[in-house]
Amino acid sequence: MAEYEVGVIHGRFQILHNDHLKYLLAGKKMCGHLVIGITNPDPHLTNEVDADHNRSGILSNPMTYYERLIMIREVMLEAGLNHEQMTITPLPITMPELFRYYVPMDALFLLSIYDDWGRLKLAQFRSMGLKTHVLWEVSPEQKGISASDARKLMIQDRPWEHLTPRAAARLLKAWDIPGRLKKINKLGK
Repeated sequence: MAEYEVGVIHGRFQILHNDHLKYLLAGKKMCGHLVIGITNPDPHLTNEVDADHNRSGILSNPMTYYERLIMIREVMLEAGLNHEQMTITPLPITMPELFRYYVPMDALFLLSIYDDWGRLKLAQFRSMGLKTHVLWEVSPEQKGISASDARKLMIQDRPWEHLTPRAAARLLKAWDIPGRLKKINKLGK
């Protein structure tokens, strides 16, 4: 039996990789129902963050909200969850005044911390009176897989599939996300 009824977890998931899956499943272990908030859902619901300026750049956000929703859903179903155990929703993380429109505010808010941005989010959640739980806090050097690493490998035409769950790799190829990243990268130069 899960410790909490509902948990809220979040991420950009701009290339959902194996460590994202580990994070999502760790969150799911703690609650009966997992609400997965997709941050940076669109440019109008995204503000630049001083703690990490790269988070809002176009090369860091090649996928649409819809593509990420489908990718997360398929990865979680492949991992053994069913539709009743999860909800996927936008979560404009840089606009906390909007959270109540997207997620249950009485849920447990789960997060991992790797840097100042993670610490800032935890402080923000706590200042809002939200129940929080840090799944883990490690230094950036101990983080493991990074979506930016996967995106770089795609741009460089190097193998990247081993970094992602099978369902994610299948969809990323079907949508030609590597080609999209190469175009974005070429335009930026």
